[in-house]
Amino acid sequence: MDLNLTGKTALVTGASKGIGLAAAEALAEEGCTVHLAARSEEVLKAHVERLRAAYQVQVTAHVVDLRNRDDLDRLAADCADIDILVNNAGDIPRGSISDIDESRWRHAWELKVFGYINLTRLVYASMKARGQGVIVNVIGAAGERFDFNYITGSAGNASLMAFTRALGGRSLLEDNIRAVGINPGPVETDRMVTLLKGQAQAKWGDDSRWRELTASMPQGRGAKPREIGDLVAFLASERSGYTSGVIYTVDGGMSSRN
Repeated sequence: MDLNLTGKTALVTGASKGIGLAAAEALAEEGCTVHLAARSEEVLKAHVERLRAAYQVQVTAHVVDLRNRDDLDRLAADCADIDILVNNAGDIPRGSISDIDESRWRHAWELKVFGYINLTRLVYASMKARGQGVIVNVIGAAGERFDFNYITGSAGNASLMAFTRALGGRSLLEDNIRAVGINPGPVETDRMVTLLKGQAQAKWGDDSRWRELTASMPQGRGAKPREIGDLVAFLASERSGYTSGVIYTVDGGMSSRN
C-alpha cells in the first residue's frame, strides 16, 4: 500500500534502536525525509548512512538529550518544517513505589513524559502556523494494564495516554493537527531481551534460555519492532487521515484476556 508519504518530513526521537529506528526505517521506505534524534552519535551516523543508501531519501542525525532544554529548543528549531513528529524516546526503570525514589522518578519522567510534552508544545506551534501536522506518541501498554512493579512507567504512560487523547480530540477540529498514540505490549527490543536474559539467568543459570520466557506470549514471541514501526507510518499517513485522539494497543490480544 502506498501511504502517500513521499515528500513528507518526519522527526523520530529515540531513533537509535528498537521501535524508534523501526519507525524511522518504515517512514524512509515510504519516501519521507527523516530526522533521527537520540544521544548516541556514532550509532546515529551509521543509521543515517544505511537509510540513505537503502531508500534514497534525505536523513539527518540530531545528537540530543531531550531532558536538556537547550537541546530540545535546538532540535525543534532545526526541525521546524516537519510534517510528522514521532515521540518515542524513553527509559523508565522497573520497580515498585518503594524501589523508585523521587530523583529516579523525576529523571525518568523528564525524558518519557515531559520530553514528549515539551517537544510537542514546540513542534505544535510550527505545525499550527502551517495548518497541518501529525503527532504519533509511542507510549506503552503499562498505561492501561497497571503494574505495581513498573509503577513509574504505568503512571507515566497513563498520563501520556490522557495527553494524547486531550490533544487529538480538539486539535484536528481547530488546527488540522492529528495526534494519535500507540501502546505496544512486549516488543523484542534490546531492552526486552536484556531483561529476559537476566530473568533466565536468575531462574536457570543460563541466559541463553531467555526465549523460553516468551512461551506464554501470543504466538510465543514479542512483537517485532518493525510491526510497531509500520503502524507508526500508517497512522502518520493520509490513509489514516480521520484518526485522532485515540490510542492503538498492539499486544497480540493480551489486554483482552480475562
